[in-house]
Amino acid sequence: MDDLHGCVLALTGGVGGAKLALGLADVLAPGQLHLLVNTSDDFEHLGLSISPDLDTALYTLAGVADTTQGWGLAGETWNTLQALERLGGDTWFRLGDRDIATHLWRTQQLAAGRSLSEVGAALAQRLGVASHIHPMTDDRVRTVVHTASHDLSFQQYFVRDRCAPAVTGFSFEGIASARFNSAVGDALRAGVFSRIVVCPSNPYVSVDPILQLPDLWQALRDSAIPVVAVSPIVAGMALKGPAAKMMSELGVPATALAVAQHYGQRYPGLLDCFVIDHSDAPLAGEIGRLGMAVAVTSTVMQQRQDKRRLARFVVREALA
Repeated sequence: MDDLHGCVLALTGGVGGAKLALGLADVLAPGQLHLLVNTSDDFEHLGLSISPDLDTALYTLAGVADTTQGWGLAGETWNTLQALERLGGDTWFRLGDRDIATHLWRTQQLAAGRSLSEVGAALAQRLGVASHIHPMTDDRVRTVVHTASHDLSFQQYFVRDRCAPAVTGFSFEGIASARFNSAVGDALRAGVFSRIVVCPSNPYVSVDPILQLPDLWQALRDSAIPVVAVSPIVAGMALKGPAAKMMSELGVPATALAVAQHYGQRYPGLLDCFVIDHSDAPLAGEIGRLGMAVAVTSTVMQQRQDKRRLARFVVREALA
């Protein structure tokens, strides 16, 4: 394990970011990893409070995630959903039998007055996760996907409509009054973190809602802690999710350079280093001219050892 004499704060969304999060959890000492997780794609479905990115992080670090599907629990059964379908219920969002237990428990705890942070910490403890999994905020923020004809909630766009509508932009309902996670804010002020990592999650719908919480990105920038981001785009493709499709529809080239430009323009001075794949090495010069260091390595994470290797790179070598 890599003793950094401090903890690592990683900003992450769903599956793509959770891969690197798992690598970080593997190479750091127990309890050294803090995840700040997007909650803008949380939603209420069938009366349940569902937090897809939080659960992806939780299940991944607990070793119980369905790695084939990329979401949910391994070895899941679907009896409840099948019975609901026979009754004519709403089944477009796939909820497995054991996964439903998580949502039932979360919904019950939130209704009893516990915060999303408290509920997440309790779930992590019950699943034996030593890392700290923090929701980005305990306040309600929801991603709105704008298309030429109408607006959609994120889960309607992502799951129900399978990312088919062409997007024209995104907004985050409730973000102007939301407060970023207080435990993370306290840790920043206390100098707990040795490095901040922006995982290779979708910059528009996973990372932006975290960084756009009032005062958050400025607090990260002004902390003097090195901030390293890993590109989610490799050789013009998003390894997970619709990021490349979204970029094309927004008139942005689907390149690692365009991601670096997005972060550099929207959050000036935040990134100290941008990590790109070997296949994108020719872009290093242009990225460097944006005012950030560039580190080149293999960023494709197919096996567990790939996740660990990239994790070691971002916490030990990217700014060496």
